[in-house]
Amino acid sequence: MSDILHKEDYEEPRCLLCMDQGPDPIPQQRVREKLDEYMARRDYAGAERHLEYWLMEALHSGDKRGEFFIRGELMGHYRKVENREKAVENAQRALALMEAMDYGQTLSAATACINAATVYEAFGEADKALPLFERARGIYEQSLAPDDGRLGGLYNNMGLCLLALGRFWESWTAFQNALAVMARVENGQNEQAITCLNLCNLAEAERGLEEGAAAIEGYLDAAETFINDPTLPQDGYHAFVCEKCAPTFDYYGRFLTAAELNERAKVIYERS
Repeated sequence: MSDILHKEDYEEPRCLLCMDQGPDPIPQQRVREKLDEYMARRDYAGAERHLEYWLMEALHSGDKRGEFFIRGELMGHYRKVENREKAVENAQRALALMEAMDYGQTLSAATACINAATVYEAFGEADKALPLFERARGIYEQSLAPDDGRLGGLYNNMGLCLLALGRFWESWTAFQNALAVMARVENGQNEQAITCLNLCNLAEAERGLEEGAAAIEGYLDAAETFINDPTLPQDGYHAFVCEKCAPTFDYYGRFLTAAELNERAKVIYERS
């Protein structure tokens, strides 16, 4: 695969008559589509160069909306590659832009809060993450339909945060809410599998491996059913979920399932 950033990936036709009419916005849709291509083949270095290039473009042109969009993507990227310093830097900048642009109770504000909260949670700062999740929850529950997948994702991430804080009942409730939402979403089985494995971790944390064994086995069975649903598209996102779930199956002794999921992800990536 090539990591080269080609001219057509970044050059946006400009109208000479419009150049003095305020910031020249970056092409967010094109940036997102190209980012998806990098992520589908796990080209994290290419994705990083792509995002950092467009961040510089947004900063140079004074495109605050574009910067806000890129910062949101960058905090997620740096979280995945475990670069805490840059992940937190972009999270803080995105939250500052959110306030400066008076996004208030918008869905964009909620998304920024969730992304930043996930960064803090990933690096062991659940106490900083929870208020951001709570702010996002207030916006999402007021603005989104009960079958919107974004709501399910929020509940799942919030459940992890509450689990890290030892608030087990609230964590269980959040995970159950996530399962209920994703049951109504097309191809929601991917996220349901992840949530069931999170419930395994919750059962272990609350009751221990021995006392929680029956619950853990039940959640593992459910997770296997969800992730092996034959109706799920065998695409890059499914491959990502397979890789995400495999270590937990392995940890709880389901070695064959873990191996099968890793092999499935490998096959999907190789044909991408």
